[in-house]
Amino acid sequence: MTLHSEMDEPVVAVVGLGNPGPQYEHTRHNAGFMVVDRLAAGFGIAMQERKFRASWGTGFVEGRKVLLAKPLTYMNLSGAAVGEILKYFGFPSERVLVVHDDLDLPCGRVRLARKGGAGGHKGIASIMAHLNTRDFPRLKLGIGRPLHGEPVESYVLQPPYAEDARKFEDMILLGEEVVRSVLAAGLSSSMNDYNRKASDE
Repeated sequence: MTLHSEMDEPVVAVVGLGNPGPQYEHTRHNAGFMVVDRLAAGFGIAMQERKFRASWGTGFVEGRKVLLAKPLTYMNLSGAAVGEILKYFGFPSERVLVVHDDLDLPCGRVRLARKGGAGGHKGIASIMAHLNTRDFPRLKLGIGRPLHGEPVESYVLQPPYAEDARKFEDMILLGEEVVRSVLAAGLSSSMNDYNRKASDE
């Protein structure tokens, strides 16, 4: 993998969004949690629940200290936990990658963005409100939109459709790969690689 781009300030924290509790564990809205769980296991980072309203841990990745976190405030209040973490560690928002589900991407697709609006995602809206900025990178994990008339509020809190289950699982693996790329090669390089791949499909 290429060395980290000199153009980017390296990402030092990865925050996956979701809802705590076993009833939400395998739902579309918890895609961000799933990616962070895989990263924690892969990097050997022990997650703890103290000091912040989050499950979090730190470890060394590519020679740099990196923090992984999953807010435990429930999705719509994610910004409260993220704000606490950034304030304590002194991280600028531009160096925190937020991993979250996205209704506007087809199931299985991923997209990196340097910043942007909330796009109707209440977890992202909460982070923007607490940080008072939209300038934080995101990894968007596509879950698609309801196909059977379900309200969005219930759709995101359900597991993927049976026909989408493999694509969803593969997307979580890809999400882990993309985050690893961002940590090693930087955001710009990873956006070029992975966003281009998606557009070529």
